[in-house]
This record gives sequence, C-alpha cells and structure tokens, in this order.
Amino acid sequence: MVTGFSSRAAVSACSLCVAGLLALTPAAAAAGPRAAEPLPPGPRAAVPAPSLLYHSGVQVRPHQDTPQLPDVSALSWLVADAGSGEVLAASDAHRELPPASTLKTLFALTVLPALPSGLQHTVRYEELEDVGEGSSLVGVEEGHTYTVADLWRGVFLSSGNDAVHVLAQLGGGWQTTVRRMQDKARSLGALDTHVVSPDGYDAPGQVSSAFDLAVFGRAGLGNPDFARYCGTVEAPFPGDGSSYPIENTNRLLTGEDGVAPYPGIIGIKNGYTSNAGNTLVAAARRDGRTLVVSVLNPQAGGGLTVYEEARALLDWGFAAAGRVDPVGSLDGLRPPSRTPASATPVAAAVAPAQDEDPDWSGTAVVAGLTGLGAGAVALALRAKGGRSSRS
Repeated sequence: MVTGFSSRAAVSACSLCVAGLLALTPAAAAAGPRAAEPLPPGPRAAVPAPSLLYHSGVQVRPHQDTPQLPDVSALSWLVADAGSGEVLAASDAHRELPPASTLKTLFALTVLPALPSGLQHTVRYEELEDVGEGSSLVGVEEGHTYTVADLWRGVFLSSGNDAVHVLAQLGGGWQTTVRRMQDKARSLGALDTHVVSPDGYDAPGQVSSAFDLAVFGRAGLGNPDFARYCGTVEAPFPGDGSSYPIENTNRLLTGEDGVAPYPGIIGIKNGYTSNAGNTLVAAARRDGRTLVVSVLNPQAGGGLTVYEEARALLDWGFAAAGRVDPVGSLDGLRPPSRTPASATPVAAAVAPAQDEDPDWSGTAVVAGLTGLGAGAVALALRAKGGRSSRS
C-alpha cells in the first residue's frame, strides 16, 4: 500500500509548476528580473475656485482690465454665460424671493414637452374658476376652443394666468403640476424654489431666487418651442369670431414704453406682483456668446428699472466675458446623475497613466503558479488514489 507521495509524483508536480511559470512569463523567463520603472506623472487640471454664490453682497472675480460692474439696485441678480453655465457675477444669488410670473419659465419647462402644440381643447368653466383676483389675463373664455400653441402664446406674451390654469389641467391638474414643477426644479439643481401656484401668483411660501430663475431660463433656451415662444414679439389670439393681436410684455424685446429694444435679445420672461415687485429673466446673444441675466425687485426708480438694470448687466457681461473668473456655475447644484458631462466639476488631478507593460504582473504570475501547483497536487492525489485502489 502507498502511504505518501512517490518521488515520481513529486517530480511531476514540480515539473508542472515550472512549466506553468514558464508559460505565464515568457518575457520574464527570457530576460530575467528587471527593476520597476517609475510611472510618468499624470496630467494635472486646474482646480476651480470655490463658488461664492452663497455669499451675501456683490460677488465678482475681476482681472486687471475688467470693466466696472454697473450700479444695480435689485435685491438679487445674476449674470451668466448660458453656454458654459459659468456665473460671471452675482449679488445674493440664492436669496429666496417671490418670483412673480418669471416662475412661468419653470411651468413651461415642466408642462410644455408633454402637450402636443396642435392639440385642440374646449375650455370648461372649472378650469378658470380659481384664477387669482387681479391676475394678468390673455382672454381665455369658457366654451371656446384653442390649440395648445395658442395657450402657450398667451402664457409667454400676455403672461396669462388664465392660459396657465387651462394648460395645468391638461397636464394632469393643478396640484399634480405643482408637484411636477417642484421635481423639475430639483432635477435642475434649483433648490431655492418652492412652488405653490404654477402661474407665479403671490402665495404664502412661494419663492425662488436669481440663481434658480437663471437656471430655468438657460434650460428653456435648450427647448426649441420654449425659445420660439419666449422670443415672439406679437401674435394673434383667438377671440369671438376673429382673432386679436397680443404683444409680449417684455420691453427689452418690444421696445415699448420708452425702453429701447436690446440688441441681440432672445427674450425669456418678465413678471410683477405687489409682493414680488418687478422681476425679469432675459437672454441675449452677441458675437457667438449667449448671456442670461435674472433681476429681482429693483429698489430704485419705477416699474421699468428692471429692464434698464438687466440691460446694464448684459452690457457688462459681454464686455467682461473672458476678463473675469467665474464665481460659480449654474450646473453647480445639479444631482450628479443629471449633470451634463461638459458640466462635471474638474478633478484636482487626473489619475496617473497605468503601466501598459505587456508582461504579466507579479500578482498574476503568483496567482497562475498557485493555480497550477494546486492542479499538480490534485493530479498527484488522483494518481495516489488510483494506485491505492489497485493495491
């Protein structure tokens, strides 16, 4: 009877181990051991400066040749590059304030994609009964049939709360729209906004911020329908037997009331309530660059001051672009899963390049050798068992 490994079995096992080592490391067997080569240093990226957008007061990082910021009386404002999302300057950007009808930008971002523009709808009384007293209206009437596109023109041009109520009902109902708007704001990183009334009508607890409204305006420009509606100066609206003209209330777009039209203006949305004061989100394009500004509740002058302060900020932004370091980003608060690749924060350093040596690593050799050794032992044991049974 065999009581242990025979010398032949041991030799066979060792032979298999050596053969496995030679098979796994042909280059190492031929050339012998070599010293590890140092890894080349990986490329390093610039570290972005920390955001200043939660700081109070005016925030700007000027270069030596940066033009001076204009004097702006608004309680909160922001000017940003719509392409990169970089905020060029801001003041109390996250201060929570009533937004008035600029909140309709979030309403449009939420509801517009879900409703076909050619869809026709006959308005019911219940859809208009809760329109707030003193609301801005486009003239939607019970029993009349409108297309969805008609109603959106009523929202963007006349800031019609009656049109908002009808569209909200088509989009699932008033409270459903509130929840969807809140979810949409969070998905865009707009964390200051609390929605109570989708039309922007004054309501306890309803707030937004210059930061959030700029986020909504920038996102809206990425939707062709939103961009077209917000830049429309004049359009017909269905009435009794015939249509009547409606005009955009954004004076930077129309040039009404002595406000000169802004060169390159794209539009977006203005608003007013007694609680919010005058509010505005505006965008303009010049020399291949698009800027977006938000201005909330100017404290100087009359109702047209919001347009002149937005004009001054746009002028400054176009002159200062490339001469300031950003004070933050409109993408800075997006959840990571929703952040575009172009807006992903730059890491402090890129990981060094890995060694691309085609030879096997020491860990792989050890793992392979161990596996082959185990296999050799198993074969030897099997041979042992076979001989024992034959004995």
